[in-house]
Amino acid sequence: MLSSQSIGVMHHLVGFLLEPVIWALMLFAALSVIDIGIALAERFSGLKKWQQSGQTGAFETLAFKRIERSDFLARIAPMLGLMGTLIPLGPGLSALGNGELSILTTAMSVAFDTTVLGLFVGIIGFVLGRLRRRWYDEVLTSMEQAHG
Repeated sequence: MLSSQSIGVMHHLVGFLLEPVIWALMLFAALSVIDIGIALAERFSGLKKWQQSGQTGAFETLAFKRIERSDFLARIAPMLGLMGTLIPLGPGLSALGNGELSILTTAMSVAFDTTVLGLFVGIIGFVLGRLRRRWYDEVLTSMEQAHG
């Protein structure tokens, strides 16, 4: 049962996914750092400017896009972290069966690193999403009170 060709093909295909998963996680980590900077800038000056502008429609569009980006980071990064955890464990466990502990050690290191990075980026996305929802609600409420 475990020696079919389809399992072998699947194993090779999954093995090719590790490198893109790692690069995607690093890209998401960079995006989360940029997003922190954007959130700080909007909190300390940008939101006041939007509030004074009275452009409710444009602000709602911007708010939707930024919340969507935060939600995307919060959901996708942990999934990629899990993929980065599981992909190297197969070869790592096979290496353990063959007595090759150095391969297992490398696989475990990659597994833990991708898990931590995925969760860290997910936390950043979650926190930014929650903060932005609150900030944007406050701005929209004050814009509606001032202009409506």
